[in-house]
Amino acid sequence: MIPEAIKDFRNFLYLAWDHLGLPDPTPIQYDIAEFLQNGPKRRVIQAFRGVGKSWITSAYVCHQLLLDPSKNILVVSASKQRSDDFSTFTLRLISEMPILNHLIPNESQRNSKIAFDVGPAPASHAPSVVSKGITSQITGSRADLIVADDIESLNNSATQTMRDKLSEAIKEFDAVLKPDGNIVVLGTPQTESSLYSVLPERGFIPRIWPSRYPTVPQRKGYGDWLSPKIAEEVEQDPDIVSQPTDPKRFDSEDLMEREASYGRTGFALQFMLDASLSDMDRYPLKLSDLVVMSLNPRQGPQKPVWAASADSMINDLPNVGLPGDRFYGPLTLGGEPWADYTGSVMSIDPSGRGQDETAYAVVKMLNGFLFVTDAGGLPGGYSEDTLKRLAMIAKEQEVNLIRVEANFGDGMFTQLLKPILSKIHRVSIEEVKHSIQKERRIIDTLEPPISSHRLIVDRRVIEKDYDSTRSLPPEKALRYQLIYQMSRLTRQRGSLAHDDRLDALSMAVAYWVEQMAQDADKAISNRKDDKLRAELEKFMEGSVGRKPRPMKWF
Repeated sequence: MIPEAIKDFRNFLYLAWDHLGLPDPTPIQYDIAEFLQNGPKRRVIQAFRGVGKSWITSAYVCHQLLLDPSKNILVVSASKQRSDDFSTFTLRLISEMPILNHLIPNESQRNSKIAFDVGPAPASHAPSVVSKGITSQITGSRADLIVADDIESLNNSATQTMRDKLSEAIKEFDAVLKPDGNIVVLGTPQTESSLYSVLPERGFIPRIWPSRYPTVPQRKGYGDWLSPKIAEEVEQDPDIVSQPTDPKRFDSEDLMEREASYGRTGFALQFMLDASLSDMDRYPLKLSDLVVMSLNPRQGPQKPVWAASADSMINDLPNVGLPGDRFYGPLTLGGEPWADYTGSVMSIDPSGRGQDETAYAVVKMLNGFLFVTDAGGLPGGYSEDTLKRLAMIAKEQEVNLIRVEANFGDGMFTQLLKPILSKIHRVSIEEVKHSIQKERRIIDTLEPPISSHRLIVDRRVIEKDYDSTRSLPPEKALRYQLIYQMSRLTRQRGSLAHDDRLDALSMAVAYWVEQMAQDADKAISNRKDDKLRAELEKFMEGSVGRKPRPMKWF
C-alpha cells in the first residue's frame, strides 16, 4: 500500500533528496517536479544548468514505477554513455531507498545499467527501464514513458543536415510510444535553429526556468513558455527582475562569476535559456537591415533612406526570419525624382534533376544602391521549359547581362541557354566559377550592402518567395525560400540544407560590388589628377605669370 501523500511526486522528491543527503528541494525544483507529474503528455523542460533536472527526472522515473510497476520506460540521450548514467542512477535509487526495495530486480529478471526490470513487473519483451543513444535502433521497443535527456549536442546538430537527421530520429518516438504514453524532453537550446525550438510545432509544450527573473524583453521572447510561477512572481514584485530565481542553488554573486566565466552569450544560453544573443552573432544577415518597398522595373529612387522606426516597420508581409527580426521600408526617398537604373544583371544557379532548384535573381543598380526586382527558383533543372522561363524573365526585367554558375556541368547549362536567349532576348552571358567555401563567400558578398542598407528589395519578391513553396510539405517549404535562407545562413559549412536562391542573389550582387569597387578606384585616381593639375596651375601662374596650356592626360 502506498501512502496517499507519496502519490504526490513532490513529496517523493523530498524523500529522495533526504536519502541522498541533499538539502531540501528548492521552490524551482518543486515547480519542475509538479510540471513533470501533471504536465501535458508531450512536455519539454528547459531549465538552467545545475538545477538538477536530470536528477529530478530520475526520481520521477522511480516514482512512476512505484505507482505502476508494469510501466516500460525508455531513456534516450545524445550519447549512449549519458543515457546509461541516467538508468544507473535510477537503479541505485531503487536499490538504496527503503520505500523502493520491493522494486529491486529478482534473479530471473534483467538487471543491468543498460536494461533492467523491477520486481513486481509482469513478463514483457520490453524492460522496465532501458537506455539508448538517439542514433541507436529504438524501433521494436514499447514504452509508456520516453525520457529524452539532452538529445541535442554540438556534435549532432552543427549543420542543417545533422539537425534534419536528429529531427527524423525524434519522430521514431511515436512508433515506440504506447497509447496514452508520455514524452518528457530535457534540454538546453543552443540557437534559434535548435531542435527544441521546433518541437512545439509537433505538439510539445515547453516550460522554461531561467536562472534570473527575466526582463520585459526576455519575457516577450519566452512568450507563454515561461514558468507561470516565475511570471507571477515578477508581476507581483517587478523589483526582483535580474535577481536569482533559485538563490539556494545560485546566489547573485555565483551567477555573476559564472557569467564572467561563460561570457555574455554562453551565459544567456546555458543559464537564461535565451538564444537571441547567440543568434545575433551566429546569423550575420539581418532582415531588418534591408530596405523593402514597391519597385518599378525600369526606374528606382535615387536615395532611399533607411530607419528602424515604428513608422517604417512593415507588418503586412510574410516574415520567416528569426524572432524579432522585421522588415522596414524607407523613411524617405531623398526628395529626388526617380531615375532609370544604370544596369540590370541576372544571375542563375543551375541545378540537376534532384531536389535543388534552378535559382535566379535580378539585381539593378542606381547611385550605388542595389535593387532586387525579381528572384526565385524554378523546378526542372535544365529542361527546355525552365530555360524558356528564365529567358522570359530576362526580357521582362530588361537584363543587360546574365551570369551563370559554371561549376555545374562544366558550362553545359550556358550552352543550352544561349540558343533560347537568341530567340527571346539577346543579351550577353558570362560564366562564374567559385573555389572558396560557399557560405563564407555568400556572407562576405551580401553582408556589406545589407548592413549598410544599400540593398533594396521589391515587396513582390518577398510575397512571391513565400507563395512559391506552398505546394511543398511544411517541414520543407521554408528551406527553399530566399528570405529563410538569408536569415539562417552561418559561416559554418553545410549550415543550410538548400541555399540556391541566396547563392543566386549573391552572384548578382557580387557583380555590382566589383563594379562599384572599380568606380571607386577610378574616382580616386581622377581626384589625384585634379589635385596635381591644380598644383601645376598654381606653380605656373606664380613662376611665369600664366596658367599652363591644356594638356592631354593619359
